[in-house]
Amino acid sequence: MQSIELHSTPFTEKVKAFYELLKFRLSFLVAFSCGFGYLLGNQGRIDWVHFSWLVFGGFLISGTSIVINQIIEKDLDKLMKRTENRPLPTGRLSSNEAIQYALLIGALGFGILIWQTNLLTVLLSFLSMVLYSFVYTPLKRVGPIAVFVGAIPGALPPLLGWVAATGSISHEALIIFGIQFIWQFPHFWAIAWVADEDYKRAGFKLLPGGGKQDLNTAINIMIYTLFLLPLGLLPTYFGLVGITSGVVATVCGALFLSQTFSLMKDYSRKSALKIMFGSFIYLPIVQIAYLLDKV
Repeated sequence: MQSIELHSTPFTEKVKAFYELLKFRLSFLVAFSCGFGYLLGNQGRIDWVHFSWLVFGGFLISGTSIVINQIIEKDLDKLMKRTENRPLPTGRLSSNEAIQYALLIGALGFGILIWQTNLLTVLLSFLSMVLYSFVYTPLKRVGPIAVFVGAIPGALPPLLGWVAATGSISHEALIIFGIQFIWQFPHFWAIAWVADEDYKRAGFKLLPGGGKQDLNTAINIMIYTLFLLPLGLLPTYFGLVGITSGVVATVCGALFLSQTFSLMKDYSRKSALKIMFGSFIYLPIVQIAYLLDKV
C-alpha cells in the first residue's frame, strides 16, 4: 500500500499543478459566457454536440491565455502573496513544461474551433488570446489603460458564441459584448482595490486616476456600474429577450450599484470585496435570465 502511494504522489502532484495552472473556475466562466452567446444567438433547434465542442474549445483557449499570462508573470507572481503559491513560482512546474502545456491546449482549442465553427470565430478567438496574453499582461505595469485593453478579451466570449451560432456580428452581438465590456471595469477595479498592496509589490497599476484607494476611484467604479442599468435593458428594447429579464437585469444592476455607495463613503477593503463578489454574481444571473426569457 505504501509503495503505491509513494509511486503515485509525484504524478498526482504534477497533474494537480497543471490543473491549477489552467485556473479551471476562471476558464469555466469564460466558456459559460461563450455558451451563453451561442444559445442567445441560435435560431431554431440547438445542436448540442456543436454547442459542447464550442464551449470546450473556448475553455481550452481561455486556459491557454491564462497559462501564457502566468509564464510571463512568473517572477512577478513570486512577489505577491495571492500568487506566490502558483505552480510556476513554487517550481512545481518549469517554464518549459508550462510552454509545452500552453502549446498543447492552445492547438487543441483552436483545432476544435476550426473544425466546429467558422473563420470569424477563430480569428476573434485568436485576437482575444493575443490581447490578453501579450498586450494586457505587460500593460498592467504601465497604467490603468491595461483595464480598458483587458476588458476587450474579457468581453469577447459572448460575442464569440454569437458568431459561432450565426456567422456574423450583429447589433445584438455588440449589445451583449457591450454589457460584459462595461462590467469588466467595476470588476477589475474592485479586485485591484482589494489586492492593492500585493499589486504594488509587483508594480501593477490598475486603479484609475491617480491609482489610489480614494473617492476618485470609488466614483469611477460607481459610474461604470451605473452604465449597466441602461445597457442591461437594451436586449429587451431590441426584442432579443422579453420584459422579465429586463426587470431582472435592472434589479441586479441596482443592487450592484448600491454596493458602490459604501465604497464611496468609507473607502474600505470590505466594501471593495462586496463589489467584487457582487460582480461575480451579477453577470451569470443576468445572462441566465436573458436565456430563460429569450424571445
